[in-house]
Amino acid sequence: MAVKIRLARHGAKKRPYYRVVVADARARRDGRFIEQVGRYNPCVAPTYLELDLEKIDAWIKNGAQPTERVAVLIESARKGE
Repeated sequence: MAVKIRLARHGAKKRPYYRVVVADARARRDGRFIEQVGRYNPCVAPTYLELDLEKIDAWIKNGAQPTERVAVLIESARKGE
């Protein structure tokens, strides 16, 4: 089973917020997920980002692949931005 760490979109039209989830690669974008590991809201100033880096590292160690956008968010969270 291919596992991805990706964004699941929630919120209203033109006002999205995202959950960072661990999901099977075959699942729909907003469908079933295994675990929620963070939240991201780009519509507020400053941008809200909350990630559980310990859980993310454990999933990556077990073979989960982050998407490009999630990889950028993880790097910014590690830098403390």
